[in-house]
Amino acid sequence: MAGHSKWKNIKHYKAATDAKRGILFTKLIREIMMAAKLGGADPSANARLRLAIDAARSKSLPKDNIERAIKKGAGTLEGDAIQEVTYEGYGPGGVALIIDAMTDNPTRTVADVRHKMSRAGGNLGTPGSVAFMFEKKGQITIDAAAHPDEDAMLELALEAGAEDFRREDDVYVVTTDPASFHAVQAALEAKKVVPTESELAMVPKNTVAVTGKDNVEMLFKLIETLEELDDVQKVWANFEIDDAELADL
Repeated sequence: MAGHSKWKNIKHYKAATDAKRGILFTKLIREIMMAAKLGGADPSANARLRLAIDAARSKSLPKDNIERAIKKGAGTLEGDAIQEVTYEGYGPGGVALIIDAMTDNPTRTVADVRHKMSRAGGNLGTPGSVAFMFEKKGQITIDAAAHPDEDAMLELALEAGAEDFRREDDVYVVTTDPASFHAVQAALEAKKVVPTESELAMVPKNTVAVTGKDNVEMLFKLIETLEELDDVQKVWANFEIDDAELADL
């Protein structure tokens, strides 16, 4: 998942700003609400909710906010009715984009997404126009510095049921099929391996090489602009950028 992994590394600087503006917390709260709405308020019986709570805690979302979000999602506390929507399209250089959103007003959200896409060199496509280029996978990221024996980590991941294991810079990325994602995560945690991030991701089957400083900057600006929308939860992309190109930015 070259594109999204690189984008996550590049955008780490945004985390503090997002939190101050409330963007990050809004996204975390909506994911908790949706998880509770679909699977119930008990995290022990709702894997998606458990994952959402873990993500919220890792980003220091206050406990009271988490509890209110669960109650709103489960319907025991009044709140806005939100729904999941997905948009597809293309960015600069023919990069395929999948945009996951949660909203109480799909008409507003699609208008916002279309506006941002058109202003930043992208265009919104029809449903199914790029989805076939991706597949859903579990992805677990582990700090390599905390577990320096790569061979041991590889063996542990495969024994836990992982499909793939690779190193990307200073982290290991463990890939699973969606059905075994939570089981693999639990098996790793039982061995005292605590992920820095875990998610169900849309992994591209093939990547598109993006070259040239202007094209790279346009692509990153588009993704950043989309992710700054309150309603947008995740942006998945199938780009590949050479490390030398990144160093030039």
